[in-house]
Amino acid sequence: MSNQSAGREARPVGPRTPRSPEARQRQRDILHTATDTFAARGYNNASLAEIADRAGLTQAGVLHYFRSKALLLTSVLELRDQTDIEQLGPDRPRGLEFLRHLVDTALRNAEREGIVRLYTVLSAESVTDEHPAQAYFRDRYSGLRAFVTDALREASGLPADGADGADGAENAANAIIAVMDGLQVQWLLAPGSVDMAASTDLVITSLLAALAPPGPGGPGTGR
Repeated sequence: MSNQSAGREARPVGPRTPRSPEARQRQRDILHTATDTFAARGYNNASLAEIADRAGLTQAGVLHYFRSKALLLTSVLELRDQTDIEQLGPDRPRGLEFLRHLVDTALRNAEREGIVRLYTVLSAESVTDEHPAQAYFRDRYSGLRAFVTDALREASGLPADGADGADGAENAANAIIAVMDGLQVQWLLAPGSVDMAASTDLVITSLLAALAPPGPGGPGTGR
């Protein structure tokens, strides 16, 4: 799911810090070029030579700003994190508001194909041995799983501790994340056939109804 703000906090990255406005702009240009290249070719198939050529630099020029290809990849992912965190605002929503935020994220992702492709390609690629983004995605899924689980419990009126997962909220959180990630793959292949926001809303609403304690009515995302 292309929503890094939900599962991770902003962290400082490790590239050099340019002093002049021109150098800072050049560094931003390299990041955007690397984003497009990694999204199109993946980390393993994209070369520094290709990124440098597309950015109008030599490989040494790219490495002046980013000391390695792995650091460049990490910087691209951190840039995406920071962008999503800024859009989310200073406080993370909770409960039903957070679940609505997930639906809104799916709606917003339908307008940013490049970011969705980047996330989809790199997250799948990260399961390979010694991939530099493996720890990033492992941490991201762990954090997001916890946030979604807490939101489901709050929205459903379940105990916060979840009795060690006996309420099913953790399984429901895994299902929501899996659905959102799977929808992105389908949407990239056939965008006219997939409504990511509507499908996400349907799944969340159905799971909330299944989790809710017996009683009149039931929670929903309200969309």
